[in-house]
Amino acid sequence: MERIIEEIREDLDRRIAVAADRLADRTLTEDPAYAALLGRGELRERIHHTLRQAVEGLVRGARGLPPDLSDARATGALRAEQGLPLASLHRVYRGGGRMLWQSLTEAVAAHDRAALPRLLPTAPALWDVLDRMSDAASEGYHRAEAERRERERERRAALLDALLDGTGLPAAEAAAQLGLPERGRFAVIALDSGDPGGPAGPRPGGAGGGAAPRVLWRVRADGETGLAELGHHPLESLRELLDPLGVRAGVSPVVTDPRELAGARRLAGLALRTSARPAGPGTALLDERLPGALVAADAELAARLRRVVLGPVLALPPEDCRVLLTTLGTWLTCRGSTTYAAQRLYCHRNTVSNRLRRLEQLTGRTLSDPAHVVELALAHAAVTQRATGAAPPAPEGPGGPAVPPARTGAPTPAGTARRSPRPPG
Repeated sequence: MERIIEEIREDLDRRIAVAADRLADRTLTEDPAYAALLGRGELRERIHHTLRQAVEGLVRGARGLPPDLSDARATGALRAEQGLPLASLHRVYRGGGRMLWQSLTEAVAAHDRAALPRLLPTAPALWDVLDRMSDAASEGYHRAEAERRERERERRAALLDALLDGTGLPAAEAAAQLGLPERGRFAVIALDSGDPGGPAGPRPGGAGGGAAPRVLWRVRADGETGLAELGHHPLESLRELLDPLGVRAGVSPVVTDPRELAGARRLAGLALRTSARPAGPGTALLDERLPGALVAADAELAARLRRVVLGPVLALPPEDCRVLLTTLGTWLTCRGSTTYAAQRLYCHRNTVSNRLRRLEQLTGRTLSDPAHVVELALAHAAVTQRATGAAPPAPEGPGGPAVPPARTGAPTPAGTARRSPRPPG
């Protein structure tokens, strides 16, 4: 085969040049992607070069050598960077293969028609070379595409960091590069990094659309944060978006300027800290949890609240402490109704009254005084947040130990039944 190709080399080169012209014209006519990317001269040159490389690969195969695929890989990588669909690249390789075989048979027939039968066994070898070149182009394409996606992911992450941390690029520039409006309605979502679903779970809203707010997610070691572009959607729509995922989430108030997003992220974190983990998944909107957020905002003051207001209760044996705090939390949830609290706790109304009376005696505060109720509610939030935080409860010095976690099956301090976290994945 090598000898035949050498004998027809000049005629084959001429025919290949004509084939490259025809394939370039047809490709530019039939494939808009190529037409938008390359001019005729550049495309014709590339096709011509590829066909000649296929011939050289056939010659190398006859010598027992593999074809040189480096140029095919480079071509695939270049087309990926240029955004050409891989299917378009494959079509040109297939079309080039058909034209090369036609040019080869015509050149052999013109040189010596009797040699045509000797050409037939060459067909599998030629198509093997073309397949290997096409595969190498695909390999280069996929590798470049993966690298491009990673660069885009890193760029997108840096832009989100600039908005959510208030560092790096100016907020207006970062927002513009992310396709966010200069003025709009935004909110920040903070997800609990301790959820079994974890940051790798499915997240809604990444692609935008009219049915739900567009959410851009940022995953870091300290947790997962979402930047929601609300548009015309109410803030409550984020709860509808997040609750089906079975995660704990905190949501900031609405802000209108991208420069306010770093502050909104801090508020979303505070909203998340007001949500008790044992109570199960759920979405906490900051404006619905302002008292708890006040406590979460200052750990030192929260500790002081626990010691000063509920210190005598925290000093009780663990079971007594748990019962009194659970009763207080349920009574607060039931808006001060002893009857409803008793129904929640599955006990008699008088039992609830006796527990509350004992709590009043221990704390020196009365539940009929609104100011005292505020103190008790904030102190209860401080105890609950400490007991459900990442760190295990520990003694607080003179004020006694933090409240121990409720036992499995018991009501939570908020008076609601515990929900099981969703399974991983």
